[in-house]
Amino acid sequence: MDKSENHGKSETKDGSAVPPIMPPMFEQRTGDVVVRVEPEYLAEQSSPSDGRFIWAYTVEIDNQSADDLRVTGRYWHIADSRGQVQEVRGQGVVGEKPVVKAGEQFRYTSGAPLSAPSGMMSGTYRVEPESGDAYDVEIPVFVLDSPFEGTMFN
Repeated sequence: MDKSENHGKSETKDGSAVPPIMPPMFEQRTGDVVVRVEPEYLAEQSSPSDGRFIWAYTVEIDNQSADDLRVTGRYWHIADSRGQVQEVRGQGVVGEKPVVKAGEQFRYTSGAPLSAPSGMMSGTYRVEPESGDAYDVEIPVFVLDSPFEGTMFN
């Protein structure tokens, strides 16, 4: 993806203009597993005047190990720029417990609503290899810097 291309101007539901921004990519390696996250501010679903800031994030789990891995759980730590913290734990990801085959990747997109213009997320995935014990894979800390507020977390 060409990070320099111009995506034009967009607006939120309440008509606030949003300057075009390209989302950054964040990456974290745990052993032979690399997790990449690309957040994106969803202006068309957000309403800053109502304190509603909606984010999508696309995750890629890159299994560079020799074993197939089943993603059995997730933990998210979500903090907004006003200091509100939320922790989310659950089984699998996006309603399933995918198997990421050796040498392959699994991608999914999910979302996070914030009541503040900016925030950050981090966490872990619980994975079970075909052979061996389950372990946690780190999700990189990634920032959700809204175009309505200066950079807060990076």
